[in-house]
Amino acid sequence: MVFLSVSFVIHPQHNTMALSKESKALLQAQVELWNQTLSFMKSVALAVALDLRIPDTLRHHGGAATLPQILSGIGINPCRHDEPVYKLTTVSCLLTGDDVGENTASSLSPMLSHVLYPFHDSVLSVGLTAWFRHDEEPSKCPYALMHGVTLWEMCGSSEALNASINNAMAADSRFLVPIVVEECGGIFRGIDSLVDVAGGVGGAAATIAAAFPSLKCMVLDLPHVIAKAPSVSNVQFVAGDMFESIPPANAIFLKYVLHDWGDDKCIKLLKNCKQAIPSRDAGGKIIIIDIVVGSSPSDIKLLETQVLCDLYFMEIGGVERDEQEWKKIFLAAGFKDYNIMPLGLRSIIELYP
Repeated sequence: MVFLSVSFVIHPQHNTMALSKESKALLQAQVELWNQTLSFMKSVALAVALDLRIPDTLRHHGGAATLPQILSGIGINPCRHDEPVYKLTTVSCLLTGDDVGENTASSLSPMLSHVLYPFHDSVLSVGLTAWFRHDEEPSKCPYALMHGVTLWEMCGSSEALNASINNAMAADSRFLVPIVVEECGGIFRGIDSLVDVAGGVGGAAATIAAAFPSLKCMVLDLPHVIAKAPSVSNVQFVAGDMFESIPPANAIFLKYVLHDWGDDKCIKLLKNCKQAIPSRDAGGKIIIIDIVVGSSPSDIKLLETQVLCDLYFMEIGGVERDEQEWKKIFLAAGFKDYNIMPLGLRSIIELYP
């Protein structure tokens, strides 16, 4: 593996914060809302699995198969690497049919297909099924296959979609960033400049700037996003492409950005961030707010919600990562150390060059 050739080893730290009772309750309520909101992804995933006949493929392999065997069985070019073995459970046995495609006496597949019809026929389900079966352009995400352009390209031409995403991110910032400032304000101390990359219309930067008046804040985003940004005291807005270059600062802020992109894009972005900041000794760091899957393994509802988020963002080519997956891209981008602080559904990651 390429990562074995690096000349340093990341030494991560994990801090468990003693949150106030109010913040803890708010963050738990957010997890509950996300869990309820994204529960439909269970139905979408089941509809896609039935459409691809994944249970039947497992049954045809004696009830257990590797991922390459499953992919080959549903007509997709298998990957080359060794994979874990996936087995039928008592539940998934009820979804199987016989070798000629007819359902067995105990199969509930026709009933579930009927109940799941609204999801089976939805744009999301159709897009995911088409994506799994599409080999000609593997780099295209389900959204791009269905619409011909990526979500971000669509935002450039659709004012309604652009406004919807900006409003969603602004609402998320109004909820989360005051908690971050209140409970974890130390992450902003000792730095005199910060660039909020893909910071939208400046909701997060405005809250940070208000809490730390001496901190010079800048928001970098695409021109059509910056065009909708309001005037905010002590916040400068700059139009640009984060995959091209990032303005220099002591710290780079990435809130809910990296999960929108695959590993290659994330590594490219993080390398740009690394070029924009000074050394760690001079105060340089990246502040990431994103999901770390399994950050609290004993909290089953939280873990389920994080996995549902992963399924949901698969549509636009995104991915939620566990710590080892984060570590992989940090190493590839040339970083040496990081610190994880779980904060409800998401975590704060301080990343150091």
